[in-house]
Amino acid sequence: MIYTVTLNPAIDRLIQTSGMLTKKKTNRVKTAEYDLGGKGFHVSHVLSKFGIENIALGFIGSENQLQMEKILRAKQVTHQLIVEKNASTRECIVLIDEESQGSTMVTGSGFRISRTNHEKLIFQLQKLLKKDDMLVLAGSLPPDYTLKQLKEIIDVGKRAGSFIACDLSGDALKLAVKMEVDFIKPNQFELEELLTPAMESMKDRLLVLNESVPYIAASFGEEGSYVVHAGEIYRVFPPKVKEVNDTGAGDVFVGSFLAQLALRANLETAIAYATACSASKVTKRNCTDFDLIQAGQMLPMIKIKKLEVNPDAIS
Repeated sequence: MIYTVTLNPAIDRLIQTSGMLTKKKTNRVKTAEYDLGGKGFHVSHVLSKFGIENIALGFIGSENQLQMEKILRAKQVTHQLIVEKNASTRECIVLIDEESQGSTMVTGSGFRISRTNHEKLIFQLQKLLKKDDMLVLAGSLPPDYTLKQLKEIIDVGKRAGSFIACDLSGDALKLAVKMEVDFIKPNQFELEELLTPAMESMKDRLLVLNESVPYIAASFGEEGSYVVHAGEIYRVFPPKVKEVNDTGAGDVFVGSFLAQLALRANLETAIAYATACSASKVTKRNCTDFDLIQAGQMLPMIKIKKLEVNPDAIS
Protein backbone atom coordinates (compact mmCIF):
# COMPACT_ATOMS: atom_id res chain seq x y z
CA MET A 1 0.00 0.00 0.00
CA ILE A 2 1.08 3.56 -0.66
CA TYR A 3 0.33 6.22 1.95
CA THR A 4 0.79 9.91 1.23
CA VAL A 5 1.05 12.45 4.03
CA THR A 6 0.02 16.09 3.60
CA LEU A 7 0.87 18.01 6.75
CA ASN A 8 -0.11 21.43 5.39
CA PRO A 9 -3.22 20.94 3.20
CA ALA A 10 -4.53 23.56 0.81
CA ILE A 11 -7.38 24.46 -1.46
CA ASP A 12 -6.13 26.03 -4.66
CA ARG A 13 -8.23 28.86 -6.06
CA LEU A 14 -7.52 29.32 -9.76
CA ILE A 15 -8.22 32.76 -11.18
CA GLN A 16 -7.83 33.39 -14.91
CA THR A 17 -7.70 37.03 -15.95
CA SER A 18 -8.78 38.57 -19.23
CA GLY A 19 -5.71 39.45 -21.27
CA MET A 20 -2.24 39.67 -19.81
CA LEU A 21 -1.87 40.22 -16.06
CA THR A 22 -0.56 43.79 -15.70
CA LYS A 23 0.58 45.79 -12.67
CA LYS A 24 -1.07 49.15 -11.89
CA LYS A 25 -4.08 48.19 -13.98
CA THR A 26 -7.48 46.72 -13.20
CA ASN A 27 -7.19 43.05 -14.17
CA ARG A 28 -10.60 41.48 -14.69
CA VAL A 29 -11.43 37.89 -13.76
CA LYS A 30 -12.47 35.71 -16.69
CA THR A 31 -12.95 32.42 -14.81
CA ALA A 32 -12.49 31.22 -11.24
CA GLU A 33 -12.56 27.70 -9.82
CA TYR A 34 -11.35 25.65 -6.89
CA ASP A 35 -8.86 22.81 -7.21
CA LEU A 36 -6.99 20.37 -5.01
CA GLY A 37 -3.96 21.78 -3.20
CA GLY A 38 -1.26 20.16 -1.09
CA LYS A 39 1.60 18.16 -2.58
CA GLY A 40 0.72 14.89 -0.88
CA PHE A 41 -2.87 15.13 -2.13
CA HIS A 42 -1.55 15.82 -5.63
CA VAL A 43 0.60 12.67 -5.49
CA SER A 44 -2.41 10.62 -4.36
CA HIS A 45 -4.43 11.98 -7.30
CA VAL A 46 -1.67 10.95 -9.73
CA LEU A 47 -1.41 7.46 -8.25
CA SER A 48 -5.18 7.05 -8.55
CA LYS A 49 -5.05 8.03 -12.23
CA PHE A 50 -2.55 5.21 -12.74
CA GLY A 51 -4.97 2.84 -10.98
CA ILE A 52 -2.69 2.36 -7.99
CA GLU A 53 -4.37 1.94 -4.61
CA ASN A 54 -3.32 4.55 -2.09
CA ILE A 55 -4.59 6.41 0.96
CA ALA A 56 -4.01 10.09 1.71
CA LEU A 57 -3.20 10.85 5.34
CA GLY A 58 -2.63 14.13 7.13
CA PHE A 59 -4.79 16.94 8.44
CA ILE A 60 -7.84 18.95 7.44
CA GLY A 61 -9.41 22.05 8.99
CA SER A 62 -12.94 21.75 10.40
CA GLU A 63 -14.13 25.17 9.19
CA ASN A 64 -14.08 24.26 5.48
CA GLN A 65 -13.92 20.49 5.85
CA LEU A 66 -16.91 19.82 3.59
CA GLN A 67 -15.44 21.89 0.76
CA MET A 68 -12.08 20.12 1.03
CA GLU A 69 -13.70 16.68 1.13
CA LYS A 70 -15.83 17.52 -1.92
CA ILE A 71 -12.68 18.38 -3.88
CA LEU A 72 -10.95 15.20 -2.69
CA ARG A 73 -13.91 13.11 -3.89
CA ALA A 74 -13.90 14.83 -7.27
CA LYS A 75 -10.20 14.00 -7.64
CA GLN A 76 -10.76 10.37 -6.55
CA VAL A 77 -8.51 10.69 -3.52
CA THR A 78 -9.21 8.09 -0.83
CA HIS A 79 -8.33 9.60 2.53
CA GLN A 80 -8.22 9.10 6.29
CA LEU A 81 -7.59 12.65 7.47
CA ILE A 82 -7.39 13.97 11.02
CA VAL A 83 -9.62 16.99 11.68
CA GLU A 84 -8.14 20.05 13.38
CA LYS A 85 -11.02 21.78 15.18
CA ASN A 86 -11.63 25.52 14.77
CA ALA A 87 -9.15 25.64 11.90
CA SER A 88 -9.57 26.41 8.22
CA THR A 89 -7.61 24.71 5.45
CA ARG A 90 -5.58 27.44 3.76
CA GLU A 91 -6.29 28.81 0.30
CA CYS A 92 -3.57 29.23 -2.30
CA ILE A 93 -4.30 31.70 -5.08
CA VAL A 94 -3.07 30.73 -8.55
CA LEU A 95 -3.22 33.55 -11.12
CA ILE A 96 -3.25 32.59 -14.79
CA ASP A 97 -3.53 35.17 -17.55
CA GLU A 98 -5.40 34.64 -20.82
CA GLU A 99 -2.16 34.97 -22.78
CA SER A 100 -0.89 31.80 -21.06
CA GLN A 101 2.33 33.37 -19.82
CA GLY A 102 2.53 30.83 -17.00
CA SER A 103 1.12 31.07 -13.49
CA THR A 104 1.74 33.10 -10.35
CA MET A 105 1.05 31.49 -6.97
CA VAL A 106 0.34 33.19 -3.64
CA THR A 107 0.14 30.73 -0.74
CA GLY A 108 -1.43 30.88 2.69
CA SER A 109 0.59 29.73 5.70
CA GLY A 110 -1.86 27.11 7.00
CA PHE A 111 -3.11 26.20 10.47
CA ARG A 112 -1.20 24.94 13.49
CA ILE A 113 -1.40 21.25 14.32
CA SER A 114 -2.19 20.40 17.94
CA ARG A 115 0.14 18.05 19.79
CA THR A 116 -2.79 15.67 20.23
CA ASN A 117 -3.42 15.48 16.49
CA HIS A 118 0.27 14.98 15.75
CA GLU A 119 0.25 12.04 18.16
CA LYS A 120 -2.88 10.70 16.42
CA LEU A 121 -1.00 10.75 13.12
CA ILE A 122 1.97 8.90 14.63
CA PHE A 123 -0.36 6.25 16.08
CA GLN A 124 -2.20 5.97 12.75
CA LEU A 125 1.07 5.42 10.87
CA GLN A 126 2.25 2.86 13.43
CA LYS A 127 -0.94 0.86 12.84
CA LEU A 128 -0.95 1.14 9.04
CA LEU A 129 2.66 0.96 7.83
CA LYS A 130 4.14 -2.42 7.01
CA LYS A 131 7.31 -3.67 5.39
CA ASP A 132 7.48 -2.83 1.67
CA ASP A 133 4.71 -0.22 1.93
CA MET A 134 5.50 3.21 0.53
CA LEU A 135 5.28 6.39 2.63
CA VAL A 136 5.26 9.68 0.71
CA LEU A 137 5.89 12.91 2.64
CA ALA A 138 5.29 15.93 0.43
CA GLY A 139 4.85 19.65 0.86
CA SER A 140 5.58 22.36 3.40
CA LEU A 141 5.39 22.04 7.17
CA PRO A 142 2.52 23.79 9.00
CA PRO A 143 3.26 26.78 11.23
CA ASP A 144 5.28 25.80 14.33
CA TYR A 145 5.55 22.17 13.22
CA THR A 146 9.03 21.12 14.28
CA LEU A 147 11.73 19.06 12.64
CA LYS A 148 11.55 16.80 15.68
CA GLN A 149 7.91 16.05 14.83
CA LEU A 150 8.84 15.38 11.21
CA LYS A 151 11.61 13.06 12.39
CA GLU A 152 9.06 11.11 14.44
CA ILE A 153 7.05 10.47 11.26
CA ILE A 154 10.10 9.32 9.28
CA ASP A 155 11.18 7.13 12.21
CA VAL A 156 7.85 5.26 12.05
CA GLY A 157 8.43 4.52 8.37
CA LYS A 158 12.00 3.44 9.04
CA ARG A 159 10.98 1.05 11.82
CA ALA A 160 8.27 -0.46 9.61
CA GLY A 161 10.73 -1.09 6.78
CA SER A 162 8.72 1.05 4.35
CA PHE A 163 10.06 2.84 1.27
CA ILE A 164 10.13 6.54 2.22
CA ALA A 165 9.80 9.22 -0.47
CA CYS A 166 10.16 12.89 0.46
CA ASP A 167 9.32 15.97 -1.61
CA LEU A 168 10.35 18.51 1.01
CA SER A 169 12.41 21.69 1.08
CA GLY A 170 14.79 23.63 3.32
CA ASP A 171 15.71 22.11 6.66
CA ALA A 172 13.03 19.42 6.24
CA LEU A 173 14.79 18.19 3.10
CA LYS A 174 18.17 18.23 4.86
CA LEU A 175 16.66 16.13 7.66
CA ALA A 176 15.30 13.64 5.12
CA VAL A 177 18.77 13.26 3.59
CA LYS A 178 20.37 12.89 7.02
CA MET A 179 17.87 10.14 7.84
CA GLU A 180 18.68 8.43 4.53
CA VAL A 181 15.19 8.22 3.09
CA ASP A 182 14.74 6.38 -0.22
CA PHE A 183 13.71 9.19 -2.59
CA ILE A 184 14.06 12.98 -2.74
CA LYS A 185 13.15 15.55 -5.39
CA PRO A 186 15.17 18.74 -4.83
CA ASN A 187 15.08 21.63 -7.26
CA GLN A 188 18.26 23.16 -8.67
CA PHE A 189 18.78 25.54 -5.75
CA GLU A 190 18.01 22.96 -3.05
CA LEU A 191 20.40 20.56 -4.75
CA GLU A 192 23.25 23.08 -4.48
CA GLU A 193 22.67 23.29 -0.72
CA LEU A 194 22.79 19.50 -0.38
CA LEU A 195 25.86 18.79 -2.49
CA THR A 196 29.39 18.64 -1.12
CA PRO A 197 30.98 21.96 -2.21
CA ALA A 198 34.57 20.66 -2.16
CA MET A 199 33.96 18.64 -5.33
CA GLU A 200 34.04 20.52 -8.62
CA SER A 201 31.97 18.06 -10.66
CA MET A 202 28.20 17.96 -10.17
CA LYS A 203 28.28 14.31 -11.22
CA ASP A 204 30.69 13.45 -8.41
CA ARG A 205 28.64 15.40 -5.89
CA LEU A 206 25.44 13.66 -7.01
CA LEU A 207 27.11 10.29 -6.57
CA VAL A 208 28.12 11.19 -3.02
CA LEU A 209 24.52 12.18 -2.25
CA ASN A 210 23.34 8.92 -3.83
CA GLU A 211 25.28 7.01 -1.18
CA SER A 212 22.74 8.31 1.36
CA VAL A 213 19.59 8.46 -0.79
CA PRO A 214 18.93 5.62 -3.29
CA TYR A 215 16.73 7.65 -5.67
CA ILE A 216 17.32 11.33 -6.49
CA ALA A 217 15.25 13.27 -9.03
CA ALA A 218 16.67 16.78 -9.28
CA SER A 219 14.40 19.21 -11.12
CA PHE A 220 15.83 21.98 -13.29
CA GLY A 221 12.47 23.28 -14.54
CA GLU A 222 12.05 23.53 -18.29
CA GLU A 223 15.70 22.48 -18.68
CA GLY A 224 14.80 18.99 -17.49
CA SER A 225 16.18 16.94 -14.64
CA TYR A 226 18.90 14.68 -13.34
CA VAL A 227 17.90 11.27 -11.98
CA VAL A 228 20.39 9.28 -9.93
CA HIS A 229 20.15 5.66 -8.77
CA ALA A 230 22.63 2.90 -7.93
CA GLY A 231 25.62 5.00 -8.93
CA GLU A 232 24.16 5.87 -12.34
CA ILE A 233 23.21 9.38 -13.47
CA TYR A 234 20.66 10.18 -16.15
CA ARG A 235 20.25 13.58 -17.79
CA VAL A 236 16.65 14.05 -18.85
CA PHE A 237 15.44 16.49 -21.51
CA PRO A 238 11.64 17.05 -21.57
CA PRO A 239 9.54 17.71 -24.67
CA LYS A 240 8.89 21.31 -25.65
CA VAL A 241 5.32 22.31 -24.81
CA LYS A 242 3.31 25.51 -24.52
CA GLU A 243 3.14 26.35 -20.83
CA VAL A 244 -0.26 27.28 -19.41
CA ASN A 245 0.12 26.53 -15.68
CA ASP A 246 3.20 24.84 -14.22
CA THR A 247 1.78 24.67 -10.68
CA GLY A 248 1.67 21.02 -9.67
CA ALA A 249 3.98 19.77 -12.43
CA GLY A 250 6.60 18.63 -9.93
CA ASP A 251 3.96 16.74 -7.96
CA VAL A 252 2.86 14.95 -11.13
CA PHE A 253 6.50 14.00 -11.76
CA VAL A 254 6.82 12.55 -8.26
CA GLY A 255 3.51 10.69 -8.41
CA SER A 256 4.19 9.26 -11.87
CA PHE A 257 7.74 8.21 -10.98
CA LEU A 258 6.60 6.46 -7.80
CA ALA A 259 3.69 4.88 -9.69
CA GLN A 260 6.14 3.30 -12.12
CA LEU A 261 8.32 2.05 -9.26
CA ALA A 262 5.21 0.49 -7.70
CA LEU A 263 4.45 -1.18 -11.05
CA ARG A 264 8.03 -2.59 -11.12
CA ALA A 265 8.96 -0.65 -14.25
CA ASN A 266 12.64 -0.21 -15.04
CA LEU A 267 14.28 3.08 -14.17
CA GLU A 268 14.31 4.59 -17.66
CA THR A 269 10.61 3.81 -18.08
CA ALA A 270 9.88 5.48 -14.73
CA ILE A 271 11.88 8.54 -15.77
CA ALA A 272 10.16 8.76 -19.16
CA TYR A 273 6.61 8.49 -17.77
CA ALA A 274 7.31 10.97 -14.99
CA THR A 275 8.71 13.47 -17.48
CA ALA A 276 5.88 12.99 -19.99
CA CYS A 277 3.10 13.28 -17.41
CA SER A 278 4.72 16.38 -15.92
CA ALA A 279 4.94 17.95 -19.39
CA SER A 280 1.27 17.15 -19.99
CA LYS A 281 0.37 18.84 -16.70
CA VAL A 282 2.09 22.08 -17.76
CA THR A 283 -0.31 22.36 -20.72
CA LYS A 284 -3.41 22.25 -18.48
CA ARG A 285 -5.11 25.19 -16.81
CA ASN A 286 -5.71 23.80 -13.34
CA CYS A 287 -3.20 22.47 -10.82
CA THR A 288 -3.85 18.72 -11.01
CA ASP A 289 -4.90 17.66 -14.50
CA PHE A 290 -2.69 15.71 -16.88
CA ASP A 291 -3.55 13.38 -19.75
CA LEU A 292 -2.14 9.85 -19.87
CA ILE A 293 -2.84 9.57 -23.61
CA GLN A 294 -1.10 12.87 -24.30
CA ALA A 295 1.78 11.77 -22.07
CA GLY A 296 2.07 8.53 -24.03
CA GLN A 297 2.33 10.50 -27.26
CA MET A 298 5.15 12.57 -25.73
CA LEU A 299 7.28 9.58 -24.72
CA PRO A 300 9.23 9.44 -28.03
CA MET A 301 10.02 13.16 -27.65
CA ILE A 302 11.87 12.69 -24.35
CA LYS A 303 15.65 12.36 -24.41
CA ILE A 304 17.33 10.39 -21.63
CA LYS A 305 21.12 10.38 -21.64
CA LYS A 306 23.09 8.16 -19.30
CA LEU A 307 26.16 10.07 -18.17
CA GLU A 308 29.58 8.53 -17.85
CA VAL A 309 30.78 8.45 -14.26
CA ASN A 310 34.15 7.80 -12.69
CA PRO A 311 33.61 5.94 -9.40
CA ASP A 312 37.31 6.27 -8.55
CA ALA A 313 36.87 10.06 -8.35
CA ILE A 314 34.78 9.80 -5.17
CA SER A 315 36.45 6.87 -3.47
